[in-house]
Amino acid sequence: MMSKPSKAFFRREQAATLAARLAEPRRFIQVVAGPRQVGKTTLVQQVLAAAERHSVYASADEPALRDATWLAAQWERGRLLADEGGRAGAVLALDEVQKIPGWSETVKRLWDEDSRTRRTVRVVLLGSAPLLMRQGLTESMAGRFEILHLSHWSFAEMHAAFGFTIDQYLYFGGYPGAAPLIDDPQRWRRYLLDALIETTIARDVLLMTRVDKPALLRRLFELGCRYSGQVLSYSKMLGQLHDAGNTTTLAHYLDLLAGAGMLTGLPKYAGKAVRQRGSSPKLQVLNTALMTAQSGLLPGEARADREFRGRLAESAVGAHLANAAARGACEVFYWRERNREVDFVAKSGRTLVAIEVKTGRGPHALPGLAAFSEVFEPRRTLLVGADGVPLEEFLSRPVEHWLRA
Repeated sequence: MMSKPSKAFFRREQAATLAARLAEPRRFIQVVAGPRQVGKTTLVQQVLAAAERHSVYASADEPALRDATWLAAQWERGRLLADEGGRAGAVLALDEVQKIPGWSETVKRLWDEDSRTRRTVRVVLLGSAPLLMRQGLTESMAGRFEILHLSHWSFAEMHAAFGFTIDQYLYFGGYPGAAPLIDDPQRWRRYLLDALIETTIARDVLLMTRVDKPALLRRLFELGCRYSGQVLSYSKMLGQLHDAGNTTTLAHYLDLLAGAGMLTGLPKYAGKAVRQRGSSPKLQVLNTALMTAQSGLLPGEARADREFRGRLAESAVGAHLANAAARGACEVFYWRERNREVDFVAKSGRTLVAIEVKTGRGPHALPGLAAFSEVFEPRRTLLVGADGVPLEEFLSRPVEHWLRA
């Protein structure tokens, strides 16, 4: 059976960042944001347990039972502990705070009150849907917060915590909570479908924002899992979905799914922002487990299906890049011009890296990389898999490594 990860190495870098920020003089509200089941709550609780100051942790995960009065009451608990703690103050951690109606206005008012009275309550907000949280933050809390984004677990993290091989990571993805179930793939799949996918769509998307066509949003997610790694125009998507809706609605739903950490659409790289915005998106899951759970294939069947495994490999590379983009490390695109194509283009400042993914051995012509290099002069081009950088090595290193000069 798969063992649970040791607290000694549970997302050490992110935990150290949060601990360092909480040790500073009270400056900003700390927002720990990311998809479901990536360890936000565990990380914050570990940091609080190690901190030498009083703390309060409370969750608003049941929205029908939580409101602004409840939020103010939790804040008062933090204030009382801060008074007891003297100069060290106290930490108040509020989980799933975006589920409280009008939460940002209440937090702004209470934070500003403490700023005026110089009360040392350090505040940590946690949320499952980064897009929704940012909407609340930017509406009324400008200049008062900084975000620590937790993305899906990387191959390196799943290997260190659970001993995942590259084949296991391609199939089971980066959900640490599901790792103990991989010896029973059918049970693992039911957990993914019921506890992660359905819960995310129902509670983090449909419950938190207006969606006029929830069935269309669900079918769009299923389509994205089926076609991850492929470029589809919005009009073609509507045809596949057998819906008479408009492309603006579809683009909005794709943004919602991206905000929930499930599925995104990569834009075409053109060197000009206007052309990028008007391009057809390349569908990209943010965790390959979403693809395999939707496919119904068992691990052995997925490995034996060369086409599906190739799509998994390319989607794993895309997810690695897209999750880095979500935490601000880079921007990610694809490139296509006539019959020339580059799987991924990573951009950080003026640094441009073109990436092609190949899963088979033997000689490969790479006309897309050559054509892209001639036009845009990237800092480097990378072939991942085949006779290039091994897939395992590429996924083992942070994206920043491949962007360095």
